[in-house]
Amino acid sequence: MKATIPYIEQKFEEFNRKMFGGRLPKIPVELSDAKTFLGQCVYKKRRKLFGKAELYDFRLRINIRIDLPERDVEDTIIHEMIHYYIGYNRLEDTSAHGPLFLAIMNEINRKFGRNLTVSHKSTKEQREQLQDKRSRHHVIAVVTFHDGRTGIKVLPRVLRSILHYYNNVLVNGEVLSIQLYMSNNVFFNRYPNSSALKVYFLDADEINRQLEGAEKMVCDGRTIKRNQ
Repeated sequence: MKATIPYIEQKFEEFNRKMFGGRLPKIPVELSDAKTFLGQCVYKKRRKLFGKAELYDFRLRINIRIDLPERDVEDTIIHEMIHYYIGYNRLEDTSAHGPLFLAIMNEINRKFGRNLTVSHKSTKEQREQLQDKRSRHHVIAVVTFHDGRTGIKVLPRVLRSILHYYNNVLVNGEVLSIQLYMSNNVFFNRYPNSSALKVYFLDADEINRQLEGAEKMVCDGRTIKRNQ
């Protein structure tokens, strides 16, 4: 399921009453499409007299990019409510998931039969939901090494950046060859797009499979031409 704001607010009230003694004030709820987290308890921080920090303006963010089982959505909400409880009550812990957080989490798991964890382990299907599925053209450098390894690098569609990568990698004594392709396969969206001198190693058969139908390009170190 993908949570809605009314659903999250209703669950917050339910869990606040059951697990936190109703002591947590209502908190603004936000939905997020981010790729990097399932839930967040965010806040602002300011310094008071004598340098003591005060947390305020708490907000609860829940990710709706991944379609999770309802039980996992509930556990995400509870997880972030623990952070809220610690921050709102100005309790001390050694880290974000320090001994205090773990003690509260374990007590909730024991008392209410939950399965809260410090981090959510997503399934392969859930991770695929995080991937960018938009079709776009990429310049792909396929780098072959003398020892038989093969890797790829997604490059910006800028001549100077492509030539910078091509010429600097090609002079590496371990590199046998570089071949450039133009591809709109969404498979390559998962890789960083830059001219950084890096290679992401993949099986050669997988590379060939993903580049099926891609346009091969010819580079002489100064210019790039389509392979007619």
